[in-house]
Amino acid sequence: MTNFTAQLIHQNLFDDEGAIFMGARRNPDGCRVAIFGVPYDGTTSFRPGTRFGPAAIREVSAGLETYCPQLDLDLEDFSYADIGAVDIPYGDPEPVVDCVRNATSTVLSKNIKPLMLGGEHSVSSGAVAAVAEQHPDLVLVQLDAHADLRHEWLGARHSHACAMRRCLEVLPSQQLLQIAIRSGTSDEFKELRSSGRLITIQDMADRLGALRGRPIYLTVDLDWFDPAVMPGTGTPEPGGFLWSDFAAIINELRHHRLMAADVVELSPQLDPSGISSILAAKVTRSLLLLMAQGE
Repeated sequence: MTNFTAQLIHQNLFDDEGAIFMGARRNPDGCRVAIFGVPYDGTTSFRPGTRFGPAAIREVSAGLETYCPQLDLDLEDFSYADIGAVDIPYGDPEPVVDCVRNATSTVLSKNIKPLMLGGEHSVSSGAVAAVAEQHPDLVLVQLDAHADLRHEWLGARHSHACAMRRCLEVLPSQQLLQIAIRSGTSDEFKELRSSGRLITIQDMADRLGALRGRPIYLTVDLDWFDPAVMPGTGTPEPGGFLWSDFAAIINELRHHRLMAADVVELSPQLDPSGISSILAAKVTRSLLLLMAQGE
């Protein structure tokens, strides 16, 4: 057993039982990217079930090819790990966020890039905080139907509806780009517009292009996609986007330093067809390839 693997087990940071993402190894030594899940949906306010998201993404991933024609990259050419699920407590979100931060920091300490599978969006701030400690000039890029800028929701500061507000509190650069948000309160949209953080798909390439060279954290709330192609999410919002839109973002991000990412808010039981889980797995494959072939 290697030192890093022993450390993960000794500290009880991860549970490596269950499914594994296609082609991944459990031992992260020598890998550039490590996938881990956070099966949590403790602040869900509409339809629960995101705690089943990480397992579903892994289970269906074997149905995809390892090769991505868009990127002309193949997972078989890279070493990457799936180190399991973060060992989290039941109940309030604050201890969960702390566990995510600690787990992410441990991965980063070995010069491995973290790719987190949620779970609900509240967990993202823990990972962002850990990455921002290593990269103070970190830029956070959000794909989401919702602004997630509430100060609190239903009495919880770490609600999934407050995800970006909590991320801003741990982001030294205060550089947040929110791509094509389409839902939120009037106050949230006033802030989005006045801050200049809200950008359209059409402006995405120019706005992101100006940040080439900066470290990027991409958070993908799957409800950014239209419910027609992503019904398996807790808070679906009509008027969303298709794979071609995501592909355009990937085309730009291949020129960037993608240091970390997360894919959150899949509720697989809400989509009996399984298509939502497959879409989430394909998103994960694209991000994994970008992170594995980058610096």
